[in-house]
Amino acid sequence: MLLLCVHHSRFLMAYSLFHVSVLLLLLLQQYCSVLAIVSSNVHIVYMGNRRHKEPQLAEESHHEILSEILGSKEAAMESILYSYKHGFSGFAAVLTKSQAELIADFPGVLRVIPNRIHSLHTTRSWDFLKVKPHLENGILSKSQSGFGSIIGVMDTGIWPESESFKDVGMRKVPSTWKGKCQEGEEFNSSNCNRKIIGARWYIKGYEAEFGELDTSGGVEYLSPRDASGHGTHTSSTAAGDLVENASFMGLAKGLARGGAPSAWLAIYKVCWSTGGCSSADLLAAFDDAIFDGVNVLSVSLGSSPPLATYVDDVLSIGSFHAVAQGISVVCSAGNSGPYPETVINSAPWMITVAAST
Repeated sequence: MLLLCVHHSRFLMAYSLFHVSVLLLLLLQQYCSVLAIVSSNVHIVYMGNRRHKEPQLAEESHHEILSEILGSKEAAMESILYSYKHGFSGFAAVLTKSQAELIADFPGVLRVIPNRIHSLHTTRSWDFLKVKPHLENGILSKSQSGFGSIIGVMDTGIWPESESFKDVGMRKVPSTWKGKCQEGEEFNSSNCNRKIIGARWYIKGYEAEFGELDTSGGVEYLSPRDASGHGTHTSSTAAGDLVENASFMGLAKGLARGGAPSAWLAIYKVCWSTGGCSSADLLAAFDDAIFDGVNVLSVSLGSSPPLATYVDDVLSIGSFHAVAQGISVVCSAGNSGPYPETVINSAPWMITVAAST
């Protein structure tokens, strides 16, 4: 980076300090993104649509392919972090660069993608959109409140005790729902209810990059419980129940509500407050969400600019298969604007939402 700055010093002097800072920031983002890719030993082997009706057969085929590279089925099973077998076919595994290059030439393998670490994107949203909390007769409009819909949120988890997630007046869990309430630290099955109908967490890809996550200091939870607050915020924004007299430390009291307060919530914890969101974990969440039966997916995270091609971007791949199954996928446009070429999550099958000032 220093050599680059020296080499272009005359060019940079022609710009204001503001423009220099912006340029260096963008260069640093590109450098860090490349570094994250090069250093990764986890690779995603993407194989497109499922070729097996039974998920178990798909998983066995993944073991067979990898065993040809690693020499045995046992070694393949040890290397694989996730087998994607519901909404699409593929797997995430710990591979050397040469092994990844070999498997890329196998029949049926469409792409081998290095694992990347994505970042999170950051209550008056519904006032801005002019969404009314009540009809004239005081009853919430079913057509505008998410009634009968399941919203999956891929984020940092959820704080289930929040008043936004009480289940008073919610209908029973639909019979079509196939998800589960996965237990863990400070989170058990009783934390799910008729509002939070499912919760899962994913950490294999994250720990393959950074090592075992230490939660002894109370900064994280190996469970769907939210340690950062980001996932709780996005979940309540999407489908939080009405909370009267909500405030920040007693200030600005008012009505807090989500855009679809009658919708059910399914939580997929893919991001960790200590280091971001792994590509391998993200694809596993997409695969499960398709199987579980969500109607909408909210994904408020992404990679840093520059944009990866669609075939190298797991959010584009996962959302493509979700949309093919009739699931609407809503993604954030990123936190890097308002400069040119900083919008991410721009695949045409996504609904990409920008922030407003």
